[in-house]
Amino acid sequence: MLSLLLAFSIAQTDTVTQPQTPVPPTYSLPQTDPLPSFDAIPDMNRIPPKEVVDIQDVRPLPGQLDGVPVFNSNSPEVVLTPGILLSTFPPDGFAVPEAHLNFPFEGRFDLFAHHIARARSPEETRTFYQGLIAYNPTAEPVILEVLQGASYLTSPDALFIELEDMVANPDGEVYSGPGSRVMNDILRGKRQENWPAKLEIPPGEMVLLMNDPIPVGTVVPSSNARSTMMRLWSSGPVYLANLAMRSPLREDGTERAPTLAEWQGLLQNAGLAGPRDLTPTPLDPSVMNVVFGRVAGVAQGSQWRSQLTDTPSVDYLTIPDTGEAFSYALNTLHRITLGTEQIQSAKMLTRYPDTAYFGHGNYGVEYNLFLPLANFSDRTQQVSLTISSPLKEDEDMDALLFFQPRDPQVFFRGTVRVRYNDDEGLPQTRYFHLVQRRGQAGEPLLTLTLPPGDRRLVEVDFLYPPDATPPQVLTVRTLPNSN
Repeated sequence: MLSLLLAFSIAQTDTVTQPQTPVPPTYSLPQTDPLPSFDAIPDMNRIPPKEVVDIQDVRPLPGQLDGVPVFNSNSPEVVLTPGILLSTFPPDGFAVPEAHLNFPFEGRFDLFAHHIARARSPEETRTFYQGLIAYNPTAEPVILEVLQGASYLTSPDALFIELEDMVANPDGEVYSGPGSRVMNDILRGKRQENWPAKLEIPPGEMVLLMNDPIPVGTVVPSSNARSTMMRLWSSGPVYLANLAMRSPLREDGTERAPTLAEWQGLLQNAGLAGPRDLTPTPLDPSVMNVVFGRVAGVAQGSQWRSQLTDTPSVDYLTIPDTGEAFSYALNTLHRITLGTEQIQSAKMLTRYPDTAYFGHGNYGVEYNLFLPLANFSDRTQQVSLTISSPLKEDEDMDALLFFQPRDPQVFFRGTVRVRYNDDEGLPQTRYFHLVQRRGQAGEPLLTLTLPPGDRRLVEVDFLYPPDATPPQVLTVRTLPNSN
């Protein structure tokens, strides 16, 4: 079984479930995760954006994250020195005990990882490998099921290409960046062929779930990223470790993939990979300049299912008055709640002391939002649903702030699914890939015509992608030109 798994894993970069999207020749292909340069100097001729106030009710999101634990490996984001990215092994017997968090997974759990390899000089171009080890500490075999899984590199799998703000994505072939592509696959329930549906871990043994390169090429400076998401189920307790090392060399000086024994040696003897990210600011509300930090630990919460209704005791959501709107906050942080005082960031069950206090961004968390829209007015109304990326605010001011003209900084790249019955009563499932800048009001995902007394259920689903920045909002608006 182990040799089969290793064969699957090593072939990962060559076997994917979707072909690479052709890149139109008119697109500009920026360097992945570009290093600071003089090209980044602001355009002095550019008109600075102005804040636009959209007066409306901003509501907390009903529901809560579920209790599924998530192996969340995102620190250090940029890996320059080898070592342990995240280990939940027991600390006893290891050379650096503090690098191991002692958290066994059993039953349903998720895995998210996002890391960047970077070369600043020719000496740093040797390929980094990412190794993911699963260990069965028991005296009985453990069955590990890979329910869904996807892993992509920025180059060549998912370049950051320029896309329109909203593009129909019915077949999953539209994406920009590895995080966008990974979450697109998981939203559609896919599992890449490099992972078997089930594997057996013998008693007291370790297996490799991943053994995959993050190549940077030979031209410097350069960088590349790998994003990975897996939904897993285990019949018994397992410990996981995500590791990084430079590729070993053959006698002729060529690179090769590390062996399981070499990964075990690194796990046994290494400390944390580096360089370490900025240490987060303590959770003190009096501190003004906040560093949220990056996540490395076990977060609690894989899915947020929410029934959006007027009150918890009713089964409908009354649409706004003509020309009015209300919004639900998405992915709020402990200092950025859009006035709702609701923190949606996942709780950390265990973490390294120099990493984030919460699962900021909820990368990989699936949002399932159900809106039972109801028109109780005496006239036909047109209603739109929109996802937007307002400016970060924590004040309760019954408004959202947007920029005009748009800011260049991208805050969201990802695919959203919308399911509903159209105005002809026909069921529809539509996918849209969204690209939104900081402070950008989005385009409507759909517009429905609701006669008096009509009720219509709409479902909005997405997985929050890496390379995105919270918060966002879901807005319900009754158009002013309704008949």
